[in-house]
Order: sequence, then structure tokens, then C-alpha cells
Amino acid sequence: MAAKIKKGDTVVVLAGKYRGVEGEVLNVKPKDDRLTVRGVNLIKRHQKQTQQQEGGIISREASIHISNVALKDPDSGKPTRVGFKIQEDGLKVRVAKKSGEVVDG
Repeated sequence: MAAKIKKGDTVVVLAGKYRGVEGEVLNVKPKDDRLTVRGVNLIKRHQKQTQQQEGGIISREASIHISNVALKDPDSGKPTRVGFKIQEDGLKVRVAKKSGEVVDG
């Protein structure tokens, strides 16, 4: 199945503590149906000091379930579902359901 949300997309969180927050997708784990969004679901981890890295408490993003996010519509900026369409040249592209705009370049 083709990926409806990819790395680099701007998404809107639909549920949970970070509802309504927009962010860029940092990575996607399709097997687990999870993704990481910049600035969303921040956790604190105690990092032991090494020769390359400073020790202390660091804050980083944890993954969230893919069902809790929706792609940001290129036109309206609101959350939208994603569909697929085959163009005249035979290229399969992602399309925003709300506006009909092509999401892929």
C-alpha cells in the first residue's frame, strides 16, 4: 500500500495532548503505523555522558500513531484526508480530498 503520509509532510495532530498542533514529519515507521512529528509528544530522557555527547536530561520527540494525524491541506491549511490519482503521464500522485490539490511536487 502506498504511503499517505511521508517524511517532510506538514501534518496536524487530531487527538491527544497536542491536538491542533502542526509539525513536520521527521520519520515514518510503516510496519508499526507510527510516525514522529517535530515538537509533538516530547519526552525527557536521562543521557549518560560520553566522549562525543554531553550528559544530562535531554528532550526529544516520541512517536505517535498515524491515525492521530492528518495531512495539512495546501490550500486551506486545515486537516484533510489523502487520496491517490493517476495523472495523464501515468504518474500516481497524492491528492488532498478537501481541495483536490496535488500534494506531491
